[in-house]
Amino acid sequence: MANDAVKSEHLLQVQELKKYYPVRGGFLRRKVGDVKAVDNISLELKRGETFGLVGESGCGKSTAGRTITRLFKPTAGKIFFEGRDITSLRGSELRDLRQDIQMVFQDPFASLNPKMMVGSIVSEPLINYGKGSESKLKEEVMNLLSRVGLPEDAYYKYPHEFSGGQRQRIGIARALALKPKLIVADEPVSALDVSVQSQVLNLLKELQQEFNLTLLFIAHDLSVVKHMSDRIGVMYLGNLVEVADAQDIYADPKHPYTQALISAIPQPDPRNKSKRIILSGDVPSPQNPPTGCPFHPRCPKAMPECSDKKPQLREVNRDHRVSCLLYE
Repeated sequence: MANDAVKSEHLLQVQELKKYYPVRGGFLRRKVGDVKAVDNISLELKRGETFGLVGESGCGKSTAGRTITRLFKPTAGKIFFEGRDITSLRGSELRDLRQDIQMVFQDPFASLNPKMMVGSIVSEPLINYGKGSESKLKEEVMNLLSRVGLPEDAYYKYPHEFSGGQRQRIGIARALALKPKLIVADEPVSALDVSVQSQVLNLLKELQQEFNLTLLFIAHDLSVVKHMSDRIGVMYLGNLVEVADAQDIYADPKHPYTQALISAIPQPDPRNKSKRIILSGDVPSPQNPPTGCPFHPRCPKAMPECSDKKPQLREVNRDHRVSCLLYE
C-alpha cells in the first residue's frame, strides 16, 4: 500500500540515501574510514516538476544524482521509481530501468565518444534497446537533432567539429532518444560560455514541456537553479539542509547556510544592496565530518548544542523543510 501511495503522488522518492566510499590504509590496505559523499538524504520528485539540487563543489550533489540513477550503488537507503524499489536492481532489470532514467553530464565533450559520428551517438541507445529498423532510426535521430537545434549535416559529423553548447545539445538529444520519464542534468551548463548557457537552459525547459519530463537539475549557480526549478534542495557536506519551493527559498531562506549562499548572488540593481554573509573557515572533509550539525563550525548562528546534536530535516512552514536546531 505504501508503494502505491508513492507511485500515485511522486515519480521518484529517495529515503535516507547514503553513498560512502571506503578509505583504506596501511600495508594490508585495511579499511580505516569512509568518505561520506552522501549522508542520509531524503527527497521526492513530483511528476513533471524540476527539482534543483544546489550546493558548493564537493558537497555530494553529483554523487547523489548518479546514485539516484543507479550509476552508483547506494551504501544504504531506498530509491523508489514509480512506486517500485529500484535500490538493489541488477542485470536485465537495471538495464530496463535505464530507458526511463537518463542523464545529461557536465562535460559535453568527455561524455561523447570522439570516434563516433553524432548520428551513431544519438542512435546508440535506440539500437541497444531494439527500437525500430535502420531507416526508422535515422529518421528518429534526424528529428531529435532538429528538435535540439542542430543542422541536418550534424548527423555525419564528429563531436570535435562542434562548439561546447552544440555538444551539450547532442548529449540532450541522446538522453531524449528513449523518451525517458526522468532526466538527471548534472551541471549541464557549467562548462559552457555564459552567452550560450541561457539558450541551453531554455531548450531544456521547452523539451520538458514537450516530452513531459521530470528533471533533477544539479548546479552550484543559484541564479541558474532559480530560473529552472520548481523546488530546490540545498546540500552541505553530503546532507540536505533545506528544501522548499524556489520562490520561498529565495524570498525567505531559513538555514544559515542557505542565507549565506543567497547573500552571495550578485544583484543587477546596485540600489538593491543586501548584506553579504561571509562564512569563516573551510568546508570540512567528508572523510571526517564534524559531530552534531555538519555546518556548525562555520555557522554564524551556532549554539553550544549544535556541536553535539545533529538536526533532522523538518517542516517549519508548508512545504518548507529545514535541518537546523534553531527551528526545533
